[in-house]
Amino acid sequence: MNPHTENHTDNHREDRYIVHEKPKFLPLLLAGVLGSALTLGADYFIDSNNDVKPVPDNTQTTNSTPEAVETNNLPDMLEQVSPAIVGVVNMQKTKGIFPDITNAEEAAGTGSGVIYQADDQASYIVTNNHVVEGANDITVQLSTGKKVEAELLGTDALTDIAVLKIKGDFNIEPLKFADSNQVRTGDAVYAIGNPLGLDLSNSVTKGIVSAKERTMTVSTSAGQSSVKAIQTDAAINPGNSGGALINTAGQLIGINSMKIAAAEVEGIGFAIPANDAETVISEIVKHGKVIRPYMGLAIVSYDSIPPQYRDELNADRPGVVVVQTDEYAGKTIRKGDLITAVDGKKITSDSELKSYLYRNKKAGDTLKFTIIRDKKEMEVSLILRDDENMR
Repeated sequence: MNPHTENHTDNHREDRYIVHEKPKFLPLLLAGVLGSALTLGADYFIDSNNDVKPVPDNTQTTNSTPEAVETNNLPDMLEQVSPAIVGVVNMQKTKGIFPDITNAEEAAGTGSGVIYQADDQASYIVTNNHVVEGANDITVQLSTGKKVEAELLGTDALTDIAVLKIKGDFNIEPLKFADSNQVRTGDAVYAIGNPLGLDLSNSVTKGIVSAKERTMTVSTSAGQSSVKAIQTDAAINPGNSGGALINTAGQLIGINSMKIAAAEVEGIGFAIPANDAETVISEIVKHGKVIRPYMGLAIVSYDSIPPQYRDELNADRPGVVVVQTDEYAGKTIRKGDLITAVDGKKITSDSELKSYLYRNKKAGDTLKFTIIRDKKEMEVSLILRDDENMR
């Protein structure tokens, strides 16, 4: 399958991600869902062929995970959470004869965002990196129609997450984070965002979790990245990027980011899991970017591997399977190893491993793995490196 391309007008940003060397059980053709103010469509494609000021401490995210229950009054729930979903407009300098000497700007694209934390001084918004990438200025449109200039606190292209700040007391209740590790295939979900632009702001679509975890390797503007996503059949369209995927309790389980980009395909969209987004948000809040300790491993959760492929990957119990290593890590850990614990902490998903890694370790630290290799349990240690020096 060759990479797909699409012609764009001059006022439409063009970003492409290409998938490389992905496990063969995930053949996907994906597209980002950023809407243009003047041209509607997908902005980038993924083809599956083989100094910023820190946010005050009281704006840290909180993971609130009461049990999601089916509500008998869906409109009331949606009415309560919808104000936390905003429009995000990427403003760029106009492409005139003298672009370097004019201050004129135009909307290069529109997306969505989620207010995840607020106080009487400001509100903080999570959106997709590809929604704000390349922006000279960013405008946020609230559900009331009010437009506010936003400050970009930081971005992470590898996970497609960005964090914005808008100053003022907007009296908006932030969305609470659910524990996305508890999501189950078949759970009812709702996608809220601005499909096709701000004229259709706060549109709601209903679906289910089609798969709790999909993993693919993509090339981004910051280099190659392994991306994990929740798959849903809730309609996700251009402009929905950065919007919310919520459960029946009105809690955020994911940030809508991608969809299948093929005319013959319907109802296959993807969202960045809330737990992963929350970890990245925390790093951006602290540092303005994500500083990662680097393992040199490509990993996938046992639960995300179809049963018929588990024997192929030597996965016979819950854990995290190593599907690829770089030369350095390969001296300690092998392709096919099943990681069941790190530093004595039981691990059942790659999200848990990465969350532990990013919250507790830094470059130069040693990470101890409990692994299963050739049906034997053993412990190995790996010295972590700085991911910025690995690109």
